[in-house]
Amino acid sequence: MVLRIRLARFGRSNSPFYNIVVAHARTARNSRPLEVLGTYDPVPKKDTYDDSGKLHKDIKLDILRAKYWIGVGAQPSDTVWRLLSMAGIIEPKRRPSSSSSPRSS
Repeated sequence: MVLRIRLARFGRSNSPFYNIVVAHARTARNSRPLEVLGTYDPVPKKDTYDDSGKLHKDIKLDILRAKYWIGVGAQPSDTVWRLLSMAGIIEPKRRPSSSSSPRSS
């Protein structure tokens, strides 16, 4: 059975909060996952330890468990792929650049 690493949405309307979960590919988004790897809060907030005033999105992730699940063949969704590449676990996806494609005359 195919395993996916994906986001499960929680929180109120207009205030999302996501759990990063490992689940079977054919189950519903908010069904019971096999394991919760971490959390992702996409609403930018000020960091209490940073005096620069920049806004940060909160990502908490169990890196060892994420590496384990990728090692046994779990497929991350596109959004989770981006989050895992920011953590340095997997290589970022490369988009094909439009300048390398030949133009027709």
